[in-house]
Amino acid sequence: MNLVLHYGLLGSLEAALIALAVGFVVFSVWWQVCRRTGLSHGHAIGWACLVAVVIAAGIDSWKLFYLGMVRLESPLYARLALASIHDPDQLGTRVVLEMLGAVSGVGLGWWWFISRKQPTDDSDAA
Repeated sequence: MNLVLHYGLLGSLEAALIALAVGFVVFSVWWQVCRRTGLSHGHAIGWACLVAVVIAAGIDSWKLFYLGMVRLESPLYARLALASIHDPDQLGTRVVLEMLGAVSGVGLGWWWFISRKQPTDDSDAA
């Protein structure tokens, strides 16, 4: 996805809102899958968190890891590595906010789906 985000904290917050939406959608898919296969709520929450974080923060997390692990010995390599990042000054903040947004989206989805009225069986009530 090639969205034009703002720079600074505003761009990080925009990325977090996108991650929140991704987390909600991923949880809704996993909720349906786990409900049809008979798995518990924990399975839906766990897999949805993992998939949402990978989708929402995967590329920025990889770039943050790459900058920390690769040996940037020359100014040319450093310039090439930084040129591929949208906002290198806020990369760490953006990764943290994307992860929090994805997990919050899963939590919001869980709250939304669990709070809906479930059909109850009152046939054996005395």
